[in-house]
Amino acid sequence: MKRKIITGIAAFAACIPAASAQQASEDWQTIDVLTAMVANAMGRTATPIDRRIKLARCPEQASVTALDSSTLAVRCQSLGWRLRVPMTAPAGASAAGGFVAQPAAAAAPVIRRGDNVRVTIDTESFSISYAATATQDGRVGDMIALRGSDAKSALSAVVTGPGRARLVD
Repeated sequence: MKRKIITGIAAFAACIPAASAQQASEDWQTIDVLTAMVANAMGRTATPIDRRIKLARCPEQASVTALDSSTLAVRCQSLGWRLRVPMTAPAGASAAGGFVAQPAAAAAPVIRRGDNVRVTIDTESFSISYAATATQDGRVGDMIALRGSDAKSALSAVVTGPGRARLVD
């Protein structure tokens, strides 16, 4: 009888850590709803967050803010984590707000004129990032002109993704 009670308690205790670990990670469905609401208000569509990301559940509601016209930031102030969520324009949307037919082969620009762009310089031994402003639209792989923090500094970089570019030699 005593052995059955101890076995039952041990089995119950083994289940408790699994249940608490399941609840300890962030609920991405709620965050996806919040990012979708903010993106829709900006006339864009938020990319769903990768479910493989495991972060501690935020004790308060996570804040969602726009970093630029193509990226949202999801932050948990109390735990100190932050995610960047890319946004895309609705399919077929034009700048005037109407819908136009687009060729299937043409990819939409991922950087628009005036967007904040994180420019990186990568070498074997170090990596530097620099904040700049796009002076023209660009698709992934395009070389675009950028303006640095002062009006006199101009540079060119290759677009690597939404809000991202890389300097090349």
